[in-house]
Amino acid sequence: MIFRPEQTHDVETLHAVERAAFGREAEADLVDQIRASGGITLSLVAVDDDEIVGHVLFSLVTIRSERGEFQALGMGPVAVRPDRQKQGIGSGMIRAGLDRLRRQGHEIVVVEGDPAYYSRFGFQDVSRYGLSCEFNPPPGCFMVLELRAGALAARTGTVYYLPEFQNVG
Repeated sequence: MIFRPEQTHDVETLHAVERAAFGREAEADLVDQIRASGGITLSLVAVDDDEIVGHVLFSLVTIRSERGEFQALGMGPVAVRPDRQKQGIGSGMIRAGLDRLRRQGHEIVVVEGDPAYYSRFGFQDVSRYGLSCEFNPPPGCFMVLELRAGALAARTGTVYYLPEFQNVG
C-alpha cells in the first residue's frame, strides 16, 4: 500500500471513491468544490496495485473566540472503497496524513466522526479544550488532536469550516 499526495490525473477516480464510500454525491462534490477553491491543505490517496482505494482530505479551519482567531486543519472526508473497507486502509491514510502534517509544522487537527474510531489516533473530545463547532455535531463526535503538544494551551473558541462545507447535509 502506498500513501501519496493526490495528483491531477486522480480527480475523476477520487470522485468515484468518495461517491462509493458514502453512497451519495455530497462528499464527492465537497472534495471537488474545495479543490476548485484552492482550499486543500493535503489530499492523500491510498494506492494498492496501481488502483486508488482510499482518500483523505485536510483543509483549513478557523477557530474564533472573543480573544481573536487562529488557523487549524479539519480532516475529512475520509473515504475507502466499499470493497476495501475494514482492511486498515483508512487508518493507514490517516496516520500517514497526520505524520506528514506534523513534519510540515501544522499543530492542530479537528474531525467529526465516531469517537471509538478516531480516539485510536489520539483525537479527544473538543470540550476538554474549550472548543466547539459551528455545526453542533452530536456530543463526543467532534474531536481535536494536537500535533504539537501544548498547541491548544490558552486557546479556545468555535471551529468554522470552509464555506463549501455548508452544503453537505
